[in-house]
Amino acid sequence: MSTRKAAATPSRRNTDTKLFVLDTNVLMHDPTSLFRFEEHDVYLPIFVLEELDNNKKGMTEVARNARQASRFLDSLVSTSDNMEEGVSLEAQGNKSSTGRLFLQTELISHELPENMAHGKADNAILGVVAYLHRQQPKRPVILVSKDINMRIKARALGLEAQDYFNDKVLEDSDLLYTGMKELPADFWDTHGKDMQSGSQAGHNYYQIKGPLCRDLLVNEFVFQDNAEKPFYAVVAAQDGNSATLRTLTDYTHSKNAIWGITARNREQNFVLNLLMNPEIDFVTLLGQAGTGKTLLTLAAGLMQVLEHKIYSEIIMTRVTVPVGEDIGFLPGTEEEKMSPWMGALDDNLDVLNKSDEEGGEWGRAATRDLIRSRIKIKSLNFMRGRTFLNKYLIIDEAQNLTPKQMKTLITRAGPGTKVVCMGNIAQIDTPYLTEGSSGLTYVVDRFKGWEHSGHVTLQRGERSRLADHAAEVL
Repeated sequence: MSTRKAAATPSRRNTDTKLFVLDTNVLMHDPTSLFRFEEHDVYLPIFVLEELDNNKKGMTEVARNARQASRFLDSLVSTSDNMEEGVSLEAQGNKSSTGRLFLQTELISHELPENMAHGKADNAILGVVAYLHRQQPKRPVILVSKDINMRIKARALGLEAQDYFNDKVLEDSDLLYTGMKELPADFWDTHGKDMQSGSQAGHNYYQIKGPLCRDLLVNEFVFQDNAEKPFYAVVAAQDGNSATLRTLTDYTHSKNAIWGITARNREQNFVLNLLMNPEIDFVTLLGQAGTGKTLLTLAAGLMQVLEHKIYSEIIMTRVTVPVGEDIGFLPGTEEEKMSPWMGALDDNLDVLNKSDEEGGEWGRAATRDLIRSRIKIKSLNFMRGRTFLNKYLIIDEAQNLTPKQMKTLITRAGPGTKVVCMGNIAQIDTPYLTEGSSGLTYVVDRFKGWEHSGHVTLQRGERSRLADHAAEVL
């Protein structure tokens, strides 16, 4: 073991603060994690820098993050004369980050169990954590890693380890905004006093006052399901103790069918009210398989592209994460390469083309080829730098996107473009993403209450009794 105390410098700091040792996957997941530990210190073993260097090549999100982390480190280290004293993390203008960054400046060897392979990066990092832990017994030394097995090994060695939580929008996905609220039975008694009402463009408006109004968000759906006359409305405006409710278009009725499709339940009715409202630029839909997300979105898109001519075309994209083994490289154009991933699109087009309802002047005449000519399938890999004008952009399987990728996609929207994000946060296939840190969870939480966005969490499956029962029991 080294005789010099290279890593002793962090112990000179106040022992009330913690020393976080970062694993490489944390930096490759979120390069800004360096600045997310507030008053606490951050320590990087030399193997982390080696792994960043090994992963910096390529155009993947991981490679981009590795390069960005290296840039942050370069700009921090270049301001320091003495690395053993640590580098102030405030140097980059991050006022909330008052801790210091320490890099491993010389060889640290610590005895690990003999059966743990030497030379392996994970074990070398664990050795550094064990050394710091023994050297600074009065100070919490914590390994931060996205790797579950790494955390288990650390705890088995008696070391403290935790996941990187700073990217999580919510601790519990059950707390995620659903986009709707059931009104209590006494709602009109407590909020109906001095109520003003009127009608405009076929919708009734109710201006109400009361304590519940504070909890309502703009474009949140409210409902009362009673046997006599159910009440469905959306919050058109909200200000302190008062709110304005607007009644909905009833898309469960065949006279309001969208491309031959009618809503089969309350949530689907809410979804179609969002999708068919030209004032709503951004829609997020959550729900398990079979709740009708893709079908409703495509039906509304076709209606507004071919019939109402609000948008020029539909653009559909999704993350290409395979469920099983990858099938290798695919020949053909961008659209042909994407077609195996777009089975959901073809399945839903089959339903829409078989519709016997009129669906407007185009409804009967539209052929599959005509419809497909107005639907473009694009890969996420080529989205950077693009701007979509007057497009109806559908992002499918959005739960597999990181918050950064989601931002990249949504900021592609130019004037007149509507963006629809849909997915099921219970089916995340991307490594290191969880229900709490998914880009879909992120945008649902950040966009709630904006007057030009809306969200609905669909609950009820509408595929078949077999699919519903399978979802329940399997």
